[in-house]
Amino acid sequence: MVDSHDPTSADSCSLTEDEVEPKLKYVRLLNDLKNILSEEAISCIAVHPRFLCLGTHWGRIHMLDHQGNSVQTIMTIKENAHILSVNKISVDSKGEHIATCSDDGKVMISGLYTDENNQQLSTGKIVKAVELDPNHRSGSGSKFIIGDTKLVLYEKTFIKGLKSTVLSISEGQVTSIKWNGQFVAWSSTLGIHVYDLNEKCSLGFIQWEQPRSGNLTDFRCNLNWSNPTTLLIGWVDTVRICVIRKRNAIEVTMRNLPNHIVDPMSTFQTDFYICGIAPLESNQLVVLGFSKDRDSETNKALRPILCVLQYNATDYVEICTDSLSMRGYEEYKCDDYHLDCLIEENQYFIVSPKDVVVANLYETDDRIQWLIEHGKFEQAMEVITKHGGKYSLITVARLYLDHLLSQQQFDEAAKLCTRVFGTDKQLWEEEVYKFVKVKQLRSVSGYIPVAEANKLNPHVYEMVLYEYLQLDPDGFLRLVKEWPPSLYNTKAVINAINDHFNKKDANILLEALAILYSHEREYDRALTMYLKLQHKDVFELIATHDLYGMIKDTIVQLIELDSDRAIAMLLRQKSIPADDVVRELEHHEQYLFRYLDAYDKSDTSYKFHGRLVPLYARYEPDKLLPFLRRSNNYPIQEAYDICRQLLFYPEMVYLLAKMGSTREALAIILHNLGDVPMAIEFCKEHDDADLWDDLINESVDKPHVMTKLLDGIAGFINPELVVDRIQPGQQIEGLKSSIIKMLCGYSLQVAIQEGCNQILASDYFSMHERLVQLQQGALHVSTDHTCGVCRRDLIVKDNMKTDIVMFNCRHYFHENCLPDKYNIEFCIVCKSKKQ
Repeated sequence: MVDSHDPTSADSCSLTEDEVEPKLKYVRLLNDLKNILSEEAISCIAVHPRFLCLGTHWGRIHMLDHQGNSVQTIMTIKENAHILSVNKISVDSKGEHIATCSDDGKVMISGLYTDENNQQLSTGKIVKAVELDPNHRSGSGSKFIIGDTKLVLYEKTFIKGLKSTVLSISEGQVTSIKWNGQFVAWSSTLGIHVYDLNEKCSLGFIQWEQPRSGNLTDFRCNLNWSNPTTLLIGWVDTVRICVIRKRNAIEVTMRNLPNHIVDPMSTFQTDFYICGIAPLESNQLVVLGFSKDRDSETNKALRPILCVLQYNATDYVEICTDSLSMRGYEEYKCDDYHLDCLIEENQYFIVSPKDVVVANLYETDDRIQWLIEHGKFEQAMEVITKHGGKYSLITVARLYLDHLLSQQQFDEAAKLCTRVFGTDKQLWEEEVYKFVKVKQLRSVSGYIPVAEANKLNPHVYEMVLYEYLQLDPDGFLRLVKEWPPSLYNTKAVINAINDHFNKKDANILLEALAILYSHEREYDRALTMYLKLQHKDVFELIATHDLYGMIKDTIVQLIELDSDRAIAMLLRQKSIPADDVVRELEHHEQYLFRYLDAYDKSDTSYKFHGRLVPLYARYEPDKLLPFLRRSNNYPIQEAYDICRQLLFYPEMVYLLAKMGSTREALAIILHNLGDVPMAIEFCKEHDDADLWDDLINESVDKPHVMTKLLDGIAGFINPELVVDRIQPGQQIEGLKSSIIKMLCGYSLQVAIQEGCNQILASDYFSMHERLVQLQQGALHVSTDHTCGVCRRDLIVKDNMKTDIVMFNCRHYFHENCLPDKYNIEFCIVCKSKKQ
C-alpha cells in the first residue's frame, strides 16, 4: 500500500518550481518496506517488472512487490547472503535469478524459485559490480560478469564448472557494469569502456575528466542502456550519450578495426552531481541529482532533485525539476542515492538509505488534475479535448467558470459559457445563477441563447432585464430593443419598470415602455409614450401596426416631431382624408402650408388652391407667382386683394392682365416697378393698340424711356407713331443710334418679307408643275382592285367593255356603277376630286 496522505510522503513534499507542469508523480513505498527500513539501510536496488530487489548495508537481500510488500522466495528465507554491504544486484530478464556482490569479496548467483543452480564465488577482493547475462539460463552456458581490478566473464560448463575469461584489465577498481545484448559497458577509475562480446574486443575507451573538487573515484559512474545501441552515462556532473554504430566495411577491412564504433552524440554539464540516469522519451532523460550547494544555515545537504531534461548536442533544457523530501536527506552523500527504472512502463525508483519513492509519468487524468489545481483550466480543457479521460469537459468548464467569477473576470466567464455550453438549455439554466450571485448577469447577457429553438426559461431573461433595470438603464433599453418579446413575460417587465421608475432615467424607461406596450398590442399606450418622448420611432410603430386610424388627433404632434415624415405619411395614406388633416391644422398655418404645398404636388384635383394663395404669400412669396400662373382654381379677386395688400406688384400685374385690366397692369409696371423692358414685353404679349398708345404717351416726356421704346417696338407698331410724338428741340440721348437701329431693323424686316415672298412664289410654281405632271401620269390598275360600289373585281373578262373611273383618293369604280357618270366630279366615298 502506498502512503498518499502521509505528510512526509513524496506526494505532499515534492515541489515543482515556477508552477511548471510536472512530468512525473511520486508515491513513497511503505507497508513491509517501512519495517525493513526501521532496522536497516538500503545500499542498492534492482528493479524487475514483477518485483523489487533491495540490498542493505547489513548484507541482506529483500524481495518486495511494487507496493512495498515482502515477497517470499527461496533466497529470502535463508540467512544473510553477505556479511558486508551489498554493492550491486543484477536480475535476469525473466526474473528467475539474481546476482549479488559485496565488499566481502563474494559473488552470489541465486535462483528465486529453485536453488539447484545456485553458485557462490569468493574472489578475495572487494567486488563493486556484477552483471548477469540478460538471457541467463539455468545449467551450463549461463554467464555473468564481475569486476574488481579486471573485468572477468564467467560461464558455467558441463564438466569443469565455472570457466573464467578475463575480458579486460581495469585502470583501478571496476565500479559499474551494464550488459545489453552483445555489448557490455563498464567503468574504471579513469573512464568507460565498451566491450563487444561477439568480436571479443574493446570498442573504445572514453576517458572522463577529473572534477574540479575531489576525485573521480569519489563519485559513482551511472550507466544505462536506453535501447540496444544507445548508452547513457552520468558521472560527476557530466552527461554523455553514445551511440554504437557499424563502421564502414572498407575501413574495417583495410585497417583491421572492429565492426562497431562508439560514437558520442551529446555531451553536456549539469548544475548538480548525478546520482542516476534513465531514458524517458525521444531526446529526453530522467536524471537524479544531488545539489552542489549546501544549506546556508546548517551546512547540510539539500534535497535531491529529479529532473526531466531534453538534450541536444551540447546543451539541455529543463522540462521540469522536482525537489524530493527523502527521509534523512540532510545526512546523505551523492552516492547514497540510486535510480533504477522500468523503461517499458516509464516507472522510476528513487532510492536513499532510508526511503524508496516511485515516480510515474503523469497520465491524462493526472495532468488534468494538476492543471485544475494550479488554475490552468484552459490547458486542462485542451487536454480533455485531445485525449479524453475521466474528467468531462463540462466538469472542468464549471470549475473554470467558478474560478473566473472569483477573479472577477466576468467577460471571460461569459465567453466560456457560450463556448462550452453552446445551446445546451439545461447547462445554461444551471450555471447562469452563478452570475446572479455576483450581480453580473450583464456580462453574460450578450451570450445567452436567444434563438427560439434554444431559448431558456423566461425567468432567466427577466432576471437579466431586472439587473439592467437596476444598474444600467441604457443597457436595459438596448436589450428590450434586441430581444424577441417571446423570451420573457412582457407584463412582468412592464410592472418592474413601473415599480422602479425614476425621473433621472424617465426618457429611457418611457421608450422601453413604448416598446413593451407595442409587444402587448396596447398600441394606444405605446403611441402616447412615443409622442410624449417626441421619439421618431413612432412613425415606424404606426407603419408596422397600421395605426393610421389612431392618429387623427395627433397629427399636429407628429408634424412637430418630424414634419417631412409626418406629411409624407399623411399623403401616402388615403385612409386619412385631406379635409380632416386641414381641419386639424387650421390653427397651425405653417404646418398647414407645408402640408398643402406637398399635397398640391401629389394631387391633381387643385382642391385647396384657394387656401394656398395666402399661405404662399406669407411663407414662400417666391413661389406665389409661379403658382398663380399654373393654376386656374383660385378666386382671382381675392388673390389680387392679398397681393395688393402686400404690394406684390409682379403678381398684381399678372392678375390684372388675367382679369382684362391690362392698362391698369401697364400702369403698375411703369409707375410702381419702373421696368420699361417689362412694359414693352407686356405690350408685345397683349398686342393692343391702346396699350401701345399708353406706353408711348408715358414715354414722350421721358427721354431715357423713349430710347428703350424705339429699340423694342420694331415689328410691332409703326415707328412713325413714336417719332411723330417727339417734340422739336427735345433732347433725347442716343436718339440717333436708336432711330438708326430701328430703321435697320425695319429694313431688315422688309428684306426678310421680300425674301419670303420670293421663296413662296418659287415654291408655288414648282409645286404646281409637279402636281400637273403627277396628274398627267398613268396609274397602275391590277386585278386585285375592286369597284367601290359593287365590290366586284375592277377588271373583268366581258364582251361588253366597261370603262374605269379613278379619283385622287385612289378609289376605283366601274363607270356604269356610278349614279351619274357624266356629272360626277368628286368621289362618292371621300369627296376627293376625280383624277
